[in-house]
Amino acid sequence: MRFRASRLYISVLPPLAIGVFAGVMTSIMGVGGGFFLVPAMIFLLGMPTIMAVGTSLFQIIAITGVTTVFQAVTNYTVDVPLALVLAAGGVIGAQWGAGVGQRLKAEQLRALFALLVLGVAVKLGIDLALTPEDLYSIAPVGGG
Repeated sequence: MRFRASRLYISVLPPLAIGVFAGVMTSIMGVGGGFFLVPAMIFLLGMPTIMAVGTSLFQIIAITGVTTVFQAVTNYTVDVPLALVLAAGGVIGAQWGAGVGQRLKAEQLRALFALLVLGVAVKLGIDLALTPEDLYSIAPVGGG
């Protein structure tokens, strides 16, 4: 299939497989797929970085919208007022980020993304290594 905007002429199967994996990751971990999708589109599909970022943001609308409805209806795990406040901040931040992203080179965007992923990995590793105060509780620290 020809993907004109990305200048790709590839089988539809690799993007479909990447999308399935991103959907699974979104449902399990709530990461929105971006942690996986952006590097996969850049390195596995060969997309330009700026196109991968925009494409990832567009597809996240569908994945997160459907997943959110399912989570809210089946598991009652959505705090709607908090989600709306976070969404408002996200819309504002996305506008600022889009402007900054257009001024950066592809290598700089990839470096920033790599730093973000490494930071999250370090934080998760530290949390796994430390013993929690209450071994039998899944409540957030501070009793939330």
